[in-house]
Amino acid sequence: MTDLGPLARPLAPIRTGRLVLREPEARDRPTFIELLSSPEVHTYLGGPRQRDELESELPKVPERWHGSFVVELDGSMIGQILLRRATEHRRPAATGKVDLGYLFLPRVWGSGYAAEACAAALGWIAEALPGEPVVLTTQTANLGSMRLAAKLGFAEVERFEAWGAEQWLGMRSPARTYLRRNPV
Repeated sequence: MTDLGPLARPLAPIRTGRLVLREPEARDRPTFIELLSSPEVHTYLGGPRQRDELESELPKVPERWHGSFVVELDGSMIGQILLRRATEHRRPAATGKVDLGYLFLPRVWGSGYAAEACAAALGWIAEALPGEPVVLTTQTANLGSMRLAAKLGFAEVERFEAWGAEQWLGMRSPARTYLRRNPV
């Protein structure tokens, strides 16, 4: 995966009804460590990383790049949205496409924050790269992620076996994005 290249960053943070999507800041480092070391967050992502390893490896200010957003609720980080170019994907249908990824703290699961934040990020990418399809991969066992993909308008492209589990690849086409925002 690579960043999205030379795109105009949002001039200001993206605001939704309850959330702010913004660039990472130094104050977010402890939450990044919590996200990356959480067994619950990484149940379907190959397992958590060791907290002491993260403490020594993560920079003081998390890296900033186009498509990387901190999700903030009431002034505190609760998650991360990543939009990256899938330059080397396991599936040819996803190669070269924009890939959506997200991580949220378990204490906010079930509150609709992931749907709200992902929809805002998808709106941003639709304006930044008009006509670009977006892909999302998740384990079929991750029912919450499967429901979110459907809610966001991703349609199944294929299922495949990887990392010892069945994976689901979905795509959100630009036409679907337009129709969802402008129902006929």
